[in-house]
Amino acid sequence: MITVAYSDPLVPPEWIRAHGLRPRRLRAASVARSPSASLTGLCPYAGAFADRSAAPDLDAVIFTTACDQMRRVFEIAREAPRPAFLLNVPSTWQTRAVHAHYRSEIERLGRFLESLGGSSPTGEALAAEMLRYDERRRRLRDLAGRLSPRAFARVIARHHETGEVGGEDPGPTAGPGAVPLALVGGPLLLDDLFLFDLVEERGARVVLDGTDTGLRTLPAPYDRRLLGRDPFGQLLASWFGVIPTVHQRPNALLYRWLAERFAETPVKGILLRRYVWCDLWHVEEERLREWTGLPVLALDEGAEGRARERMVQRLEAFLEMLA
Repeated sequence: MITVAYSDPLVPPEWIRAHGLRPRRLRAASVARSPSASLTGLCPYAGAFADRSAAPDLDAVIFTTACDQMRRVFEIAREAPRPAFLLNVPSTWQTRAVHAHYRSEIERLGRFLESLGGSSPTGEALAAEMLRYDERRRRLRDLAGRLSPRAFARVIARHHETGEVGGEDPGPTAGPGAVPLALVGGPLLLDDLFLFDLVEERGARVVLDGTDTGLRTLPAPYDRRLLGRDPFGQLLASWFGVIPTVHQRPNALLYRWLAERFAETPVKGILLRRYVWCDLWHVEEERLREWTGLPVLALDEGAEGRARERMVQRLEAFLEMLA
């Protein structure tokens, strides 16, 4: 089966699957082992994704305009023989015009998928794939809180890669006095999962994963009463203007999502995971601090790889302040 890779959460995998192709949302393992991540002027994550998407088991790659650095990687990727597609994702979301534009882009993506050998799906086929993914996401949400933060992050990563929701060892539970923290920011690398262990070893716990690879970037559940009448319309309604991303302007959806999660699960501090080239998440550091009134610790990832010793020292000092 033809495998189509992508990175942005605003690419619906069920749309790809309904065309008879295999979707795979990639997550880079490490920037330290990525040749492209060290290129001058290229975001470490974008470079690591570029290297990961060049793997021989992938047949095509989808990029989006939600990230300027990914747009640059698309310009590089389109010179290779492997097909590449750039999905234009509007940064605004409040008007009918931008919703119509997103619809036209998803339709254009469908024509690209057909050019790869996919077939245009019937409404019934699309609805069937949407129901399958909806059920898997329901199971995924049900696992939140039942697994350790690291184990749950691994389940999400596996779901992005395969579309499935597999079993996972629940992992150790934190003690009753663990300091509750939120982890917010850009996409986590696979190597970043050590952060969950690092936090718990020092008497805290990540009770909310608000990164670009956490629950925040899942679409809204589908309205099954309307699914039979207009599955494509339901697909668009659950994805665009619903998933809160940092590139949106205004980014009220992001702060609304955080407010709802903080009301459900109070935290005492915020860890902001960001990449040194990501201006969007850099801007949010001070706003997060002012809006929440909580201490915020920025953990930067650079092209040189992570300096774990320094990170440990800063995290220990941060947790001492919260104690």
